[in-house]
This record gives sequence, C-alpha cells and structure tokens, in this order.
Amino acid sequence: MRVIVLFIFLTISTFFANAQNKGKITGKVTDATTKQVIDYATISLYKQGAAAPFNGVVTDEKGNFIIPNLATGDYIIKIDFIGYQQKVIAHAVITDAAPTLTLGNILLAPVQNQLQDVVITAKRPTVENKIDKMVYNPQNDLTAQGGMAIDILQKVPQISVDIDGNVELQGNANIRFLINGKPSSIFGSSLTEALQSIPASQIQSIEVITNPGAKYDATGTGGIINIILKQNDIEGVNGSVNLSAGTRLENGSFNINAKKGKFAVGAFFNGNERINSTTNTNSETKSTDATGTTTDLLQNGSSAFKRSGYQSGINFQWDVTKKDQLTASFSYNHFGNDNVGTTNQQQLTTDLLGNTSDVNSILNSASHFHANSSDVSLGYKKTFDKKDEELSFLISSSFGSNYNSASQQQLFLDGTTPTSGSMSTNPGTDRETDISLDYTYPFSKTFTLETGAKAVIEDISNSVVTDTLLNNGGYTPDPGQTYNFNYNRDVFAYYVSGTFSLFHDFINGMAGLRYEYTTTSSSFANTNVPGYGILAPSFVLQHKLSDDQSIKFSYSYRLQRPQYSDVDPFYNVSDPHNISTGDPNLKPELGHNYELGYNKTFNNGPSIYVSAFYRYNTNDIQSLTVHSDSTRINGTDYTDVNITTRANIGSETNEGANIYISIPVTSKFSLRSNNFFADRISRNPGDPTVSGFAYRLNMNASYEFAPSFAAEVFGNYRSSQRTIQGTNPAFAFYNFAVRKQLWKKKASIGVTAANPFSNYISQTAITNTGNSYQTSTREVPFRSFGISLNYKFGKMDFKKPAKEDVPDDTTSPNKTPDSGPK
Repeated sequence: MRVIVLFIFLTISTFFANAQNKGKITGKVTDATTKQVIDYATISLYKQGAAAPFNGVVTDEKGNFIIPNLATGDYIIKIDFIGYQQKVIAHAVITDAAPTLTLGNILLAPVQNQLQDVVITAKRPTVENKIDKMVYNPQNDLTAQGGMAIDILQKVPQISVDIDGNVELQGNANIRFLINGKPSSIFGSSLTEALQSIPASQIQSIEVITNPGAKYDATGTGGIINIILKQNDIEGVNGSVNLSAGTRLENGSFNINAKKGKFAVGAFFNGNERINSTTNTNSETKSTDATGTTTDLLQNGSSAFKRSGYQSGINFQWDVTKKDQLTASFSYNHFGNDNVGTTNQQQLTTDLLGNTSDVNSILNSASHFHANSSDVSLGYKKTFDKKDEELSFLISSSFGSNYNSASQQQLFLDGTTPTSGSMSTNPGTDRETDISLDYTYPFSKTFTLETGAKAVIEDISNSVVTDTLLNNGGYTPDPGQTYNFNYNRDVFAYYVSGTFSLFHDFINGMAGLRYEYTTTSSSFANTNVPGYGILAPSFVLQHKLSDDQSIKFSYSYRLQRPQYSDVDPFYNVSDPHNISTGDPNLKPELGHNYELGYNKTFNNGPSIYVSAFYRYNTNDIQSLTVHSDSTRINGTDYTDVNITTRANIGSETNEGANIYISIPVTSKFSLRSNNFFADRISRNPGDPTVSGFAYRLNMNASYEFAPSFAAEVFGNYRSSQRTIQGTNPAFAFYNFAVRKQLWKKKASIGVTAANPFSNYISQTAITNTGNSYQTSTREVPFRSFGISLNYKFGKMDFKKPAKEDVPDDTTSPNKTPDSGPK
C-alpha cells in the first residue's frame, strides 16, 4: 500500500512539475478611499477580442492575487468587487523576455451612493488548501441545498460519512468538532444527532485540520472539524430566509445581520424535522457454548423513527477603539428523536444428543431522546502599534441537558413463559467552561511567536431509574440499575508556537509545543482514573515549488479522552439479546499523525491536491463485543446475549492517500472528485492482527445552463471495511439537483432528489466474537424528493471602516488565518 501511494504521489508530482507555461501576473487590490485591502475581489482574464474570460482568481485575505501558468500574449484584465466600480486593464503583456507582469497596487473606487437590496454574488473557491487546514465552502453546493450539516460533510475532502451519520477523518472517528472555533455541548449528548440538526443553509464553511497546531486543544486523534456559521461584516442590514420541504426532511432558517460603524449584531433561527420513516431489520446469530450446544437466534422486525430540532442564537461585536474589540454570542439548541419497533424472534437450540427446543417471542421496544444546550461566550481582542501584535481573551460556557427514556417487553408465544420487560429513564447534564488567554508577537517579517494558556472545566452527571416488569403487569424498582453517576474532568494547558520563513522563503512553516494536564474523578464504584499529562509537539513545513504548486509535511501528537458515552456504565437492554454499556476506567487514546501533501493549480483553473498519511494510535478506543450464553446483570439473567462495550484494544495503524481534483471542463461545465484510500491495521495482544482496506470515491458534476440556472449531480461510494470483529457495510448513494435564481439573484428555487430510483439502501454487517457469528441486515429508507426556497435581502453601503493596511506577504507568509482560541 505504501509503495502504491508513493508511486502515485511521485508520478503526479513529476508530471505537474513539467508544466510549460511559465508566465504569471501578480497584483494587489485596494480601496482607493480608505486604502484598505479588498479580499475576495474577482480577477478575470480575457484574451484580446474574447467575450468571456478564460481564466481568473480571487484575491486572498490580504488583497493579493497571482494568475500563474500563462502563455506569452496580450491580455485584458477586469477587477470586480460588489460596491466598487469595475477596473479594466486593457493590455497586460507577457513575453519570453518578461514572463512576470507585476501590476502592483490596483485601486478600486467605491460606488458613492448607497446601494439598496443588493445581493452578494462573488464566489469563493469550493475548496481552499491553506498551510494548516483545508476549507470547504458550500455556497454553490446544489445537492446539499435544503439539507443538513451531515450532507455537506459527505463532500468534504478527507472526510467519510456512513449511512448513520458517523464521521471519520482520514479513517479515524475520534474527531474534535467545533462551532466557530469553540466547543459546544450540542455535540456532547449525540454527535450524529447534532450534525443532523444544523441546516446546510446556516453554514459558511467547514475547516478540516488533520494536524492541528499547538494553539488548538490536543484532544481528537482524528483531528479537528470546525463548522463556521454564516456571519456578515458588511456595513448595513442584510439577511436571508431559507425554506425547504420534502418527502424525508423539512427545514427552515432565518438570518439577519446589522452593522453600523463600530457596532455589529447578528441573529438566526432555524428548525427541522425528519419525517417518520420505517427501517426493516433482520439478523441471525449462531453460537456454541462450552457443552457443544448450538443456538440459532433469528430476529426479524421493523422500527419507525422520527427526528426534530431547532436552534437560535445572537452575536455582538463592538469595536471599542481601533485597537480594542469586544465580542459576545449566545445560542440555544434543541433536538430529539423517537423510535418504536417490533421484532419477531425465534431461538432454536440443539444439544449434542440432538435434542432441540424452539422458543418464539415478540419484542416490543420504544425509546425517546431529547437534548437542550446553551452556549455563551465573551471575547476581548487588543491590537498594538506593532503590526500583528495581538492579545486575546475568551471565556465560553456550554450548558447541556438531555433525557433518555426506553422500554421493552418480550412476549413469549408458548403460553407458559411469563412476559419479561423493563422501562428506564436517564436524565443528565453536561457543563463545560473554557477560559483561554493568547498573545501573538511578530519579531520580524519572517518570525512570529504565539503563546497562551487555557483551562477546561467539565462536569457531567446523570441519574438512572429502572423498573422491571412483574408477572401481574405492574413494575417494581430495579435497584441494580438505579443509580446516580457523576463524571468530572479538568484540563489545564499551556502552549508556545512559532510561524516562520526560512532560507529566503524556501520553507514556510509553523511549529509548536503544547502541554496539557488532565484530572478526572468519578462517583461510580471501583473507578479510579489517575491524573496524567501530555506534551504534544506539532509542526507543518511548506515549500513552494513554483507560484502554482507546493508541497507540505506535517506532524502532530494528540490524544482522545473518552467521551461520556464511552464511560457511562448504564446497560442499554432495549434488545435483551444485544446489550451495550460503557467503561468508566477507559484510558485516553494516544496518536502520532504524519501527512505529506502536494498541491497544484493549472492554467484555466484545474487544481489537484494529493496527500499521503500515516497514523499510529495506542490504547486505541474501539467497540468490543463478547457473546455469553447466560449472564446476570444487576440481578437479572439474560441468555444468548451479545454485550458490546468500549475498550482500549491495543494499537491501530492507518495509512493511505487522499486525492482531490477540480476541473472546469468548460466555462459552464465543471467536475470535482474526492477519492480516499486507506488500510487500517489493528493489533490487540492475544488476538490476531486484523487488516482492513477501505476506499471512498465520489464525483460532483455541475453545469450552468445560464447565469441564473444550474444543475448538479453527485455520486458517492464508501466501501465495506473489515474490523477487529467483523465487517462494516458498504454505502452508496446519488443525488440530483437544479437551481433557478430569480429577481437579480436575490431569490432562488431549487429541486433535489436523492436515490430517486430505489427506496431503500441495504446494509449488511458481520460480527464475529469467536463463539458467535452474527449477520445483520437493515433496509434503510433513503429515497427523497425536495424543494427549497431562498430569499436574500439587505441595504448595504459597502463603506469599509478605515484601518491600517495589511502588509503584502505574497512571497513571505508568516501568519495564517485563525478562527480564535480553541
């Protein structure tokens, strides 16, 4: 596998390095009045006499742009940004003698009168590859319109999502999720539920950080996914309304932003509902006990599921002075689900003498879950006379409460065995407070130092009340499954990090060291988790082979602290033959992550990013299933049961490659493809080594029939993968979408279809515990049709507040964009 990855990497690198067109045009775009740089201005390049551009870029966050790989010739350049008069350069000449044309500072004159009902149409590239992160911008993602965050994540490079919404980054599911650079209790109770409650219309971008720097928390061996919600820093009042209705999902959202001088405020509200759907299930579990008796358990049934949720929030920004800024935010989230199912069961038992028994029963189960969370933050940022010197303070708190209730009854059909069952309630709370202080000092144009400290205080508690069904139909308390559980964890951290440029910009990079000390306490009996410290180094090195291609190498040492669901000792017996629980004594998972990446942009717009990675984890946290012919749990006997818990299984190695390609085939037709290949090797002392190869392939094709009418097709395939105890199922789907923009692009209407030619997706998984073999199949409803409406409104004058110009660092980058303290 490593040889294949290296061969692909070197072959593509060598091919691209031989590009023939060496001409380039560089420049910087600035406001003619305030002298402030203009980011995301559109630079269009025309051949003389042509009506349509053949190439183009947008300016970066410091107003700079480069158009590389140009043949010799005479070109026309047009510079546009909404609220400014267009700038035209009639003759931009590239020759063999002068292949580089430096335009210098280009001044754009703002439109003097206030514009009303203006809609911003400037496009960011769908994928941006920065030195320390990859950014996915979903503004033009048609198939995700009317969907949720999970629908966007399916398209993000290096990320894989299964049919249940479980997310992996480079093959690792232990990911640190953030919202606007901050942790949120919305992810604490159920990550998959949270990702299916955030509307796609609320998301501005998704940042993927596979090897986070020292400024970020060291938790998350898989890396960090930061969801940036929409905000607007343009003077005036603006907003949007989004509505969607469909056969499987309905949602709506409202956003409004206002800025006047030094003050800015934004607010949002959204709600969603997944319409009731029924999943068909069947499974067969074959087992043999110590006496040679074999048991064949057949389960066949269905379950009806529905989900709903809503979110609301408000944020403030006050520029107290030119050097002092205060920010504050508050958000509230609610989501929940209900599941009701019926399963027919047949248990066939045969002993060595050939004696058999046949027990038939019906299992009725029901569950309800809901979670509420509130996030509040207050931040202060101070800048100094020295450019890029900065001091920032942030305090954020998350308050979560969740509630689970479940019940199950087994009705035996032999007429003699009494009905068994139980019901339980499980309310809980999650409190987390983060306090951080960060300081940045630029010693020179080529070296900047960052340092800071952070404290994380987390308190989790829940109570469980369980009642057991009596023969007379009443219930009695079950003391073995009734208890209170408190789990407290505090993390204290300090870091130092440097951003630098070496050998006359031959190498640009970031390197840092972070120390974190963790204390944990638990009220559960026989639980003792000693305090531990971790010293986590990280670095990223980048070398520009030319203006349009670069290579980078990065490393980070990280850990995965057990999540609450991993340590909760509650036994979930909603299916008495398949029970799950947690382990309060879990140790943290530790991981070394390496990545080598190559990025290339071609003339006329095509681009490619290829990365090879190697990840090695110890104390790897995975699910482990043990089969028991008969077991007693808190005073209750269960027979022919699989018990699944979370465990530190030993070590795991992930090695593979990711290839992202974007090709504008014509000015109207474009293709994007994201392909992932990885081999996962798990080693557990006393057990054989397990190797499981997996891959993910997808293709996105979009066509613009007219400036206001476009269509898109997206297909995705995620292969099956062998695990330490079986096989996870494959997953494939396809989407179609069209969008028509109306009223000068102030409004749009879209239609989407997912898997229109098949109602269900079949998922078959295998679990082999050694003395049992289980095959389970689910028929998951996936087909859907939907319609979405969007309307944007606003009155904006586009007069940007005056501030100091940002130094031109096109050739000497020494600072990367950041979303705030982590």
